[in-house]
Amino acid sequence: MKWPANRITQSSPKSFGMYEKAMPLMAQGKDVIHLEVGRPNFDTPLHIKEAAKQALDDGIVHYGDFAGELMLRQAISDKLKSFNKFNASPDEILVTNGLTHAAYAVFMAALDEGDEVILLEPYYPQHINKIELAGGKVVTAPLDRANNFQIDRAAIEARITDKTKIICIVNPANPTGRVYRRDELNIIADLAIEHDLLVVSDEVYEQITYDGHQHISIASLPGMWERTISMFAYTKAFAMDGWRLGYVTCKKEFMPALLKITVNDVAHVNVFIQYGAHAALTGPQDCLVEMVREDDRRRELVCRRLNEIEGIVCPSPQGSIYAFPDVSAFGKPALQLAEEILAETYVVTEEGTFYGPAGEGHLRICFGAEPYEVIEKAMDRLQAYFDKLTRPIA
Repeated sequence: MKWPANRITQSSPKSFGMYEKAMPLMAQGKDVIHLEVGRPNFDTPLHIKEAAKQALDDGIVHYGDFAGELMLRQAISDKLKSFNKFNASPDEILVTNGLTHAAYAVFMAALDEGDEVILLEPYYPQHINKIELAGGKVVTAPLDRANNFQIDRAAIEARITDKTKIICIVNPANPTGRVYRRDELNIIADLAIEHDLLVVSDEVYEQITYDGHQHISIASLPGMWERTISMFAYTKAFAMDGWRLGYVTCKKEFMPALLKITVNDVAHVNVFIQYGAHAALTGPQDCLVEMVREDDRRRELVCRRLNEIEGIVCPSPQGSIYAFPDVSAFGKPALQLAEEILAETYVVTEEGTFYGPAGEGHLRICFGAEPYEVIEKAMDRLQAYFDKLTRPIA
């Protein structure tokens, strides 16, 4: 008897990067500071929790709609029209167990064996396993750090073959913090239309932008609704990472295939928590504004302190909760730096090559995962670590 299936043994190992290497220190009770985990350091707003609790008290404890409760899908439809600037009816929305579940369903439904998916590099690595489990092949298009990782038509077009089926983007970008401009998204749109490709758009950080940068959904561009599958979640903006709630939206013709995946793996999302999600969209939004304001304060702290360290260049991220400082001047591989920082300071950062070879020379630092005072302590430890290193190379 052969066990397990080839799709398990022949796909890439699942990794959570430096977090796994920090676990022994955490078990020893060390004062570990997590700047690697992409989670919000806020409690879920009270009115959202109250809505879910009220649903329980009201007896909302039974089976629900396979696609998600209609009242939630209607609220999502309204939000997409007002914020994302494209129209999707409730029948074109599927509620999922987070964006992770949405991505799994999308790739399983869309890919045949050998189909290629282009990821912009530095990429979000957690999409890779899903593509491979679906039988697809990951092809990366490296973006240039010298151009602040802007979308590059030539880099992407050079990777398109007769097996390419999808271009996958994350906007705002993880790990670089870029918020893609309309002209950059038009490059993706033009390539998708010209080569008859799908675009899968991960927009989990859509509401976390700074300095006047505006998030644009690629599905809102001319000709793109018909060929875009957009994925969202409540995880970051509403501090609901443990709730596992997201949604995917696309033209109605794509929905039966997506439902065939989700109905078989989860049937439907927990019903009473969908009432909390409904309250998140329809209730007061001042909590979202306050959380983004606090993220911005932490962003300023991290970027300022990193840029004060000789040899580090840290562009200010336009969105997301990540800084992606360039530490190449120290002449050490990013993995070695991250491991040394962890061993000597108990600060967990993520090494840039976790996001592909184009991330070499960088660390990813999450400024949203710890309180302000803890981040200050982490910056003090990083300053002390880098001050002890050999003077940066020219």
